[in-house]
Amino acid sequence: MTQQVSELMTSAPVTVEPQTSVATVARMMRDEDIGAVLVTEGERLRGLVSDRDLVVRTVAEGGDPNRTTVADACSDDLVTVGPDDDVRRAVELMREHSVRRMPVVDEEQHAVGIVSLGDLAIERDPESALGDISSTKPNK
Repeated sequence: MTQQVSELMTSAPVTVEPQTSVATVARMMRDEDIGAVLVTEGERLRGLVSDRDLVVRTVAEGGDPNRTTVADACSDDLVTVGPDDDVRRAVELMREHSVRRMPVVDEEQHAVGIVSLGDLAIERDPESALGDISSTKPNK
């Protein structure tokens, strides 16, 4: 049976406005135990920022996390998938574009979720190392 992205995605993803500071986003990621946040302007999806983006594009470059905005750290060349798309399509796109997370958007390009490599591993190969790691709650 064909599985849809909506069955695996995290719905109601955490979103922030582009002017939000990197430090604020880092705290949100810590508090929500997530590795990515969607950047939106109103209802328009503008980008995705991951924990790695914060480190590579801000901290490693000597930026001040309290003054640097998420607009300066986010990936804005997004690959997206729809909630009704087949999971195989999500896997193909992740492979093709070498991404670990993808926003899920509706017909109007509004963010409705996010799907990660970990989500796919848990569902498709829960006994794999990635599936096992992704399903385990982190130590705090």
